Amino acid sequence: MSASLWLVVPAAGQGRRVGAERPKQYLPLAGRPVLARTLERLHEAFPEARLCLCLDADDAWFDPAWVPFADWRRSPGGAERAESVVNALDAIAADATDDDLVLVHDVARPCVTVADLTRLLAAIVDDPVGGLLAAPVADTMKRDDGAGRVRATESREGLWHAFTPQGFRLGLLRRALGEAQARGVAVTDEASAMEAAGLSPRLVSGRRDNLKITHPEDLALAERVLSAQQRTVHTDHAEASPGAPRV
Repeated sequence: MSASLWLVVPAAGQGRRVGAERPKQYLPLAGRPVLARTLERLHEAFPEARLCLCLDADDAWFDPAWVPFADWRRSPGGAERAESVVNALDAIAADATDDDLVLVHDVARPCVTVADLTRLLAAIVDDPVGGLLAAPVADTMKRDDGAGRVRATESREGLWHAFTPQGFRLGLLRRALGEAQARGVAVTDEASAMEAAGLSPRLVSGRRDNLKITHPEDLALAERVLSAQQRTVHTDHAEASPGAPRV
């Protein structure tokens, strides 16, 4: 039996930094909730994938009509992202194998392109570890002194911004996250769990407009990005025309 592709989307956060009356994943973005926009983009790239959506148990905003996937389920969100992902992996384990590939994607990244999604999958499908979308740091990096002043300028050589999706085989990811939890290791993303396990995920260069909606001004920026992407959608489709590789 060939391996399946699973998409895990943590969407249980409250997004308090946005300062809105509802969680950021439910704020309107170009006429649709952020969550719906993100799922639409994932479905455009991987229509046959299986989805697990991590939602807060008391979520009163979610509408199943926003989910375009035929095969999907929900799992309870945790206090932290890593806990939500662990819950999702536990929820799919009965229907999956350790060799199934899991892509974990932030619900607040609706601007990831189809081309980047398919390029990531192609890059990691045969990789023994897995990998993530990322981009080399281009800005000058400053370290503060804790009092709002510059303490030092840090070299940006070899530094990358980590994006999502981040993709790994189910069995490997479950073990890495479980070991990190057992050791009390702080895990900010799936790649950091792999690093804690002594593994080196592949960095797959992605577009810098794969932004994460975190602050109020990010919504307007994301809307402009989506509009610009729509104008070049035919080029993007042409780049992704061979379709997603087989898992």
